[in-house]
Amino acid sequence: MAEVLSQSQIDALLNSMQSGNAAPPAEESQEKKYRKYDFTSPRKFTKDRLKMLGGIFDNYSRIINTRINGLLHTTCEVEVESVEEQRYYEFSNALHDGSVLTVAYLNMEGGEEEESPMLMYVTTTAMVSMMDRLLGGSGSVEGVPDDYEYTDLDLCLYENLTQEFIKCMGEGWANYIQLAFDFERVESNPTLVQLIGLDETVVLVDLKLNFPNCEGGISVVLPGTMLTNIFTKISRDNPARRVAAEDHSEEIMDRLRDSSLEVVAELGRTTLRLRDIYNLNVGDVIDLSQKKDSAVFLRIGGRKWFDGMMGVSEKHLAVKIKQVYQNAERRDIQGNE
Repeated sequence: MAEVLSQSQIDALLNSMQSGNAAPPAEESQEKKYRKYDFTSPRKFTKDRLKMLGGIFDNYSRIINTRINGLLHTTCEVEVESVEEQRYYEFSNALHDGSVLTVAYLNMEGGEEEESPMLMYVTTTAMVSMMDRLLGGSGSVEGVPDDYEYTDLDLCLYENLTQEFIKCMGEGWANYIQLAFDFERVESNPTLVQLIGLDETVVLVDLKLNFPNCEGGISVVLPGTMLTNIFTKISRDNPARRVAAEDHSEEIMDRLRDSSLEVVAELGRTTLRLRDIYNLNVGDVIDLSQKKDSAVFLRIGGRKWFDGMMGVSEKHLAVKIKQVYQNAERRDIQGNE
């Protein structure tokens, strides 16, 4: 099959023919671009830590998704868009004079009281849509500019909504550590207030909000000092190490040994009509289609665990176990027979 030239190759070939050189130029290979590492500002958190934060906020996104749907009686999808380490000025430079930030502080045992606060920024389209739905509207944001200035009433609604988001923040960390974030205030002009040092390392988590008639986002700024304290406490209170130090396996097994289970011995199965069952009397015989030396199955929890032979032990009916179903897959198959 003949090679098909790209448009850039065709143009280059025509230009070379006009200049007297008819040799077709080779297509330039596209080099893979790599992000340059800045040695003046080394990365503070590893990829594993950022991946861990991604999982935490993925859990948080599901929590506030349910909360938003309950508050606004609408359908909203929340997902984590990115988790990135950067300097605070990279985030603050993107804000304008009308931006509104929510300030919250970490409440953790043993944490620093005067550490940098956590910040939350909700895009104008998402917040205006949520406020409109909260007041009974449709959530339409047509004609709302990006530099929309919030009124005093808007700021009250803004504060009520972000308080709900801050309350749920600690639940996202529940799989690793027990945390709580305390709502502090809403800052209507963050460019005039230096909440975090401009050169301080932060982790910016961007969440994407999809409403039926608009899209928006939530940005969460986590200071590096706060995250360092959290990760240090998680490493110190590692659940695996704590479980190894406090081994309660023997105590658990003792309690299991004293528990009771119902064991059912099954002689056989048959099918009867309801009319036949209704006419049964004392002394009647039901044919189970089993030989006298057929195996008796012992069921625990409705599943076959053992089989054996029927007999007598100290003048009591008994079953002598012959086989144990230790294979879980085989036990499931046998239990469905």
